[in-house]
Amino acid sequence: MRAEPFPSAPATVASTRTIWKVIIASALGTMIEWYDFYIFGSLAAILSTKFFPSANPTAAFLATLATFGAGFAARPFGALVFGRIGDLVGRKYAFLVTLTIMGGATTIIGLMPTYAQIGMLAPIILCLIRILQGLALGGEYGGAAVYVSEHAPDNKRGYYTSFIQTTATLGLFVSLAVIVVVRSIMSKEAFEDWGWRIPFVLSIFLVGVSVYIRSKMEESPLFARLKAQGKTSKAPIKESLGNRRNWGIILTVLFGAAAGQAVIWYVGQFYALYFLQNVLKIEFITANVIVAVALALGLPLFIIFGALSDRIGRKRIMMLGNLLGALAIYPTYMALKYFGGTIEKIGEKTDAAGKVTDVLQASNPNVIMLTLLVFSLLIWVGMVYGPIAAFLVEAFPARIRYTSVSLPYHVGNGYFGGFLPLIATAVVASTGNIYAGLWWPIGIALMTFLIGSFLLKETHHISLHDEAPHPAPDETETAQAG
Repeated sequence: MRAEPFPSAPATVASTRTIWKVIIASALGTMIEWYDFYIFGSLAAILSTKFFPSANPTAAFLATLATFGAGFAARPFGALVFGRIGDLVGRKYAFLVTLTIMGGATTIIGLMPTYAQIGMLAPIILCLIRILQGLALGGEYGGAAVYVSEHAPDNKRGYYTSFIQTTATLGLFVSLAVIVVVRSIMSKEAFEDWGWRIPFVLSIFLVGVSVYIRSKMEESPLFARLKAQGKTSKAPIKESLGNRRNWGIILTVLFGAAAGQAVIWYVGQFYALYFLQNVLKIEFITANVIVAVALALGLPLFIIFGALSDRIGRKRIMMLGNLLGALAIYPTYMALKYFGGTIEKIGEKTDAAGKVTDVLQASNPNVIMLTLLVFSLLIWVGMVYGPIAAFLVEAFPARIRYTSVSLPYHVGNGYFGGFLPLIATAVVASTGNIYAGLWWPIGIALMTFLIGSFLLKETHHISLHDEAPHPAPDETETAQAG
């Protein structure tokens, strides 16, 4: 990809006022989709007791994480399905559809019967719903990132798209906040009995507001121009996957950027919550508050690093984040254990099968230090995640951008990141070493640092408003590669 001079006044760049409307509409909807997707993971410990056999709590929890992972496995397929729609019909239409699907699926989880009521149908239905959610999310992120990018001026693309990058963490934060509020207004028994349903059902109202706002927005000006000129792709999936050049870009972006970003994101936020709750045995509300506060403190980092990437480039920030994150993960988790306090038995509980197990809880966790440690992980998350939306959009041509951007992002986050809690928890359970699961994110982040450092090209100089850097693949090359 070669540098092109930025147009002085490109017709496809929206006004600042319009850009902020676009950001608000896109970010709100994307945040709600992340909320819907992550509310499941945030309540995994409770859902494992509701939708899976209770004879083996560890197996039930692992099954819940596997079901959680099923949504991630479906994300690349959603990227292809809705990416194709976005490149054929339009960005706006595609992510209106994904938002509606996600909200409906999440609401169903809040209303569906449990394992005790319908037996094995419960985990089967739950898994199918998670797959549907994964398909929807696979089409959402790429649409929002592309939509904002195609409105933004070239020299502020990292800054403007960084607001989209806050939405995943913001969605997780909102999910934790809603859980804490609902849990605080009722007893533990009531929450575990039926109160856990409220955060899921709440989604339908959030989605309704976002759909209304998005429906009022116009199509991306760049896509509208291409469509008017007849330059949109007739077969975006074939163009994305049917030629060697684009496959080379997709694989380089996947292993040299998206994979490492994914594991740094999940080990810094989601797995940190699992570690606090399930390994350190920190009380439910306390653990959620620790992570929620750390997320709130870390949100500005996405914008800071996104804006910085407009000045010094995306690549060096992302690669440094992967390297520093890989080096910091292990000692940070050791520090979490140190400040987690003493684990003590506070009682016993009897499951449906009559098995009695001890109830363990940390007696004196250092909440302030634990919060600061989780926040420190957010620094590396901000470095790898803040600039990546702009980087992904710049890597592919407008005619197949929605499809091509979504694929490596969702393969990376769906497989390398999404299965991290399951892989790490399974490794810990099999080895008895509470830190053994960390070698997965450390290894992937180091791999991304090495591949990205040597193979990634800097993209922040590229103009999206000039198609010259991204010629369409010719038919001969497509046929040879296909």
